[in-house]
Amino acid sequence: MEFDELSRKVIGCAIEVHRQLGPGLLESTYRQCLARELSHAAIPFQMEVPLPVRYKEVLLDVTKLQNGIKRFVL
Repeated sequence: MEFDELSRKVIGCAIEVHRQLGPGLLESTYRQCLARELSHAAIPFQMEVPLPVRYKEVLLDVTKLQNGIKRFVL
């Protein structure tokens, strides 16, 4: 799948989630619904991918990438 096509599908999934839920909910709610939409659209993704941070020569495991999709990040 080309980058532009993948981008359109991911954005379409996000729009569908927002259309169904509207504004004002917790981020975790949108994240779970987006995961469901991405799965339904057969778009490979990972949730809560560890994202190490280097601070003053020390590698810290302090954050996670919320959703990662193939070649780009949400």
